Amino acid sequence: MSHHTTKNIIIVGAGIGGLSAAIRLAAKGYHVHILERQPLVGGKLNQVLLEGFSFDTGPSLITMPDVFRDLFQSAQRRIEDYLELVPLAITCRYFYRDGLVLNAWSDQPRLAREFAQLCPADGDALQRFIAYAENIYQAAADPFLYHSLGSPFDVMGTFVRYVMSGHPSSATQEVQLRDDPSSVRSRLQAVLAALSPSTLDHLIRTFFTDKHLQQLFNRYATYNGSSPYQVASVYSIIPYVELISGGWYFKGGIYTLALALEKLARELGVSITTNCDVRRILVEHSEARGVVLADGRVLRADVVIANSDVVTTHRELLSPAVRNERFVRRLEGLEPSCSGFVLMLGVNKRYLQLSHHNIFFSDDYRAEFADLFGRHVPPGNPTIYICATSRSDATQAPEGHENLFVLVNAPYLTARSDWQRDASAYRERVLDVLARYPRAGLEDLREHIICEVMLTPEDFWQKYGANRGSIYGLSSNSRMAPFTRPGNRAREISHLYFVGGSTHPGGGVPLVMLSGKIVAELVEIDEQ
Repeated sequence: MSHHTTKNIIIVGAGIGGLSAAIRLAAKGYHVHILERQPLVGGKLNQVLLEGFSFDTGPSLITMPDVFRDLFQSAQRRIEDYLELVPLAITCRYFYRDGLVLNAWSDQPRLAREFAQLCPADGDALQRFIAYAENIYQAAADPFLYHSLGSPFDVMGTFVRYVMSGHPSSATQEVQLRDDPSSVRSRLQAVLAALSPSTLDHLIRTFFTDKHLQQLFNRYATYNGSSPYQVASVYSIIPYVELISGGWYFKGGIYTLALALEKLARELGVSITTNCDVRRILVEHSEARGVVLADGRVLRADVVIANSDVVTTHRELLSPAVRNERFVRRLEGLEPSCSGFVLMLGVNKRYLQLSHHNIFFSDDYRAEFADLFGRHVPPGNPTIYICATSRSDATQAPEGHENLFVLVNAPYLTARSDWQRDASAYRERVLDVLARYPRAGLEDLREHIICEVMLTPEDFWQKYGANRGSIYGLSSNSRMAPFTRPGNRAREISHLYFVGGSTHPGGGVPLVMLSGKIVAELVEIDEQ
């Protein structure tokens, strides 16, 4: 450990990425100090407590539990001593405007039977889809999830090595990689599938004939804030991972994850200062050397890790003297992911038709994405997500009550956005739409709301500095998006690193944790 004793690391932001990197680095003996602007840790993974109701304000579904276990193991801890992981029998319940209600069972044979009721061939198609996506996952997981992306040449190099010799056996993947996916030829096919220019929507149609199921699988593009009609088919690994690892919940609310990571970090000697506003990253001779706080104090460090939005970091935390304006313009030219419009509703009634996770699908999906990414207006006919953790966790709402977290995809902020003007009318629109689903029983929702909180894309920008209010960093709509996400190491400033959902490998809690792992490994290699 001796070579670490003098290395001081400052992490800007106590989001899940910053906390994950801090834990891994502190476990290796580095001195780590996290500075967080908000009063609480967790970043977008946060919590609102209101009149006995508890709401998780960010991520609500947990997948890839092995990634979580791995983080605790890296600090010689057992996740069970900090968190209670609860598996969900139904990952999500889907409501359609024509009255169909479909349960996405975590048990695959049961899910296949559910599909077969809609169309016999689609029951068999599920296994075919899983097999296809697994091949892509085998090919793409290593370069995309477990390593820092350099240039497109590095990515191609990784693919070529994979085709020739498979994965290094040391890779600890979520889904154990088989040593010999039969042959070089099958690995080559998997890589070509991963690089295929066709869209997710196009791929899904080749497997499933029922319109309801096509829409169900297309929705996974929104997991990283993109459109299924634009995003590349490699993102079929998103539904694959969820089908394989299931959906999970942390007892007591997802926010218990942030608290558990904070507790573990402090046990390892990480110091965490909240309500601490970093104004600027200090750069001397092209090296990150610390930060300047809003009150003018300078804190020095050997390494700076930014857990703030990458675009915002370049635009606001680097002084004009050291900022690469061309790079900032390139980042600003990349399309942000969508944002969200959120209602947290405390209701004095139980809605027994709801599951833990629920989706109310619009009957014109293409129009919805045209609104989001074409016209940049809140969808007139939105798909609505409702998370009711009170369905599986009585601690989250008073007895006989329900805590409904309602989320609608919203466009990122443009010059035309005016949520101060539009928010209350849009709230009414969302409640009207929910009342129209024949078997949801939400017609009387308005009458039962006893307290509520609203979040608009404006709030995501103000609170978290999220680029144009986007929730998932940059969208993945362009074909090259998987290869052009900003990397984890600054190009022109040494000792500066990036962690979190806006950087590689992407948005979503497991990927953000993996970005923490990647950054910790880079620091280990670079800062000897």
